[in-house]
Amino acid sequence: MIDDELWSAIGDPTRRRMLDLLLADGGGTATSLGEQLPVTRQAVAKHLGVLDRAGLVHSTASGRERRYTVDEDRLTHAINQLADVTHAWDRRLQRIKTIAEAFEKKTER
Repeated sequence: MIDDELWSAIGDPTRRRMLDLLLADGGGTATSLGEQLPVTRQAVAKHLGVLDRAGLVHSTASGRERRYTVDEDRLTHAINQLADVTHAWDRRLQRIKTIAEAFEKKTER
């Protein structure tokens, strides 16, 4: 079953970039992410909230800020879902190809 909240969170390019940065740096704060992205710190905080609600990041107190890290189990879950969708579409496309080839052979006769 596809997790719509998860894919809605991952679907945004800014949030995907944030996940990339958090993975590369081993975590970060809204401020550190804001320094690397072309959006305001407030926008970063909102994006982090979406990622947090989807379970893709977790935060811990770090002084006056919160430090965010990627939940690698949840990310693996997303990767597995994507692989399942890929396989399903590959099977559908193969069936369409088979039908189209059979139709083409019939019309050539």
